[in-house]
Amino acid sequence: MNFICSKCGLKEEISTRKPKCQCGGLWKLDFKPPKFDLSLIDGSEWSIFRYRKFMPLEGEYWRDISLGEGRTPIIRFDEDVLLKMDYLMPTLSFKDRGAAVLIAHCKSIGVDSVLQDSSGNAGNSIAAYSAKVGIDCEIFLPEGTSPKKINMIKSHNTKVSVVPGSRDNCANVCREKVDKEGKYYANHVYNPIFYEGTKTYIYEVYEQLRRIPENIFIPLGNGTLFIGIIKGLEEFIESGIIKNMPQITAVQSENCAPLAKAIISGDNKPAKIKPKPTMAEGIAIGEPKRGEEILEYAYKYAIKIITAPENRILEAREALAEKGIYVEHTTAATYAGYLQQKDINRNISDCLIPMCGAGLKS
Repeated sequence: MNFICSKCGLKEEISTRKPKCQCGGLWKLDFKPPKFDLSLIDGSEWSIFRYRKFMPLEGEYWRDISLGEGRTPIIRFDEDVLLKMDYLMPTLSFKDRGAAVLIAHCKSIGVDSVLQDSSGNAGNSIAAYSAKVGIDCEIFLPEGTSPKKINMIKSHNTKVSVVPGSRDNCANVCREKVDKEGKYYANHVYNPIFYEGTKTYIYEVYEQLRRIPENIFIPLGNGTLFIGIIKGLEEFIESGIIKNMPQITAVQSENCAPLAKAIISGDNKPAKIKPKPTMAEGIAIGEPKRGEEILEYAYKYAIKIITAPENRILEAREALAEKGIYVEHTTAATYAGYLQQKDINRNISDCLIPMCGAGLKS
């Protein structure tokens, strides 16, 4: 099992501490799990590690890592919409799926110190799982990050560095320190092992429903959940679980939509934009580093990439809250995108939408 450069094809041992290839390309993971089968699930394990036979794990380190993440319920919101309650996680966001698997990998290769940049949720997840197993951790956050998220991260005895400027600038500052100090970059964008955790979202959906809904909505910034879901669905196609991809609709903020604009123009690279302020801070990514990979998936599987109207985010949040679902603004943006599509196509039904982050975090 190796990392493979997405640009030049260079192979590197999975134990490498290099965040990316020397040519600048990001790593992909050369890993082929067994065909998905419900009989291979460990029903005695409650966390996402019940699916460990489909993960690139070494040893039993996951046993010390797990905080009981995963197995989140799916509820019927109305006759057309199912919600997967992924904010019911140890750190109140879906990022725990990827962080648990990535930190288990870090522990298996002897990493004792990690750096991460985040809009908040991924940083909180990495901080919590690092704390669980005694790995030193520093999280870089952009100015404007919710104080509640900052306090949660600090509570794990994690060093927090707040960086002036945009989310993209925050990432650049963190990566400069990674290059300078050689610490492990436990990042949800660069490290493909993270997606081996987020793909369990789709595993759970199938195990719970015994089917995959016709329409799947996904928030899209860096593509953390998007890529994981695509990986899981591709595995299902290869395993004969499903015949075709469901209709996937990825939602960006209208104030920060480099991928949606690329689709409109038919481009293979993210559009160059200047992000505007948005309530959907979790997807406010002006320069998605896996943008070309995401667009390749979008064209391959006829995936829609739409934008959530900024003026409907609060409306969407209130509509969810009025029925007992209290989420952060980024999650509400995904529902706002759904509402917009519902206005366009009244017949859209059998929709699955992730509730990614709890409202108490924003």
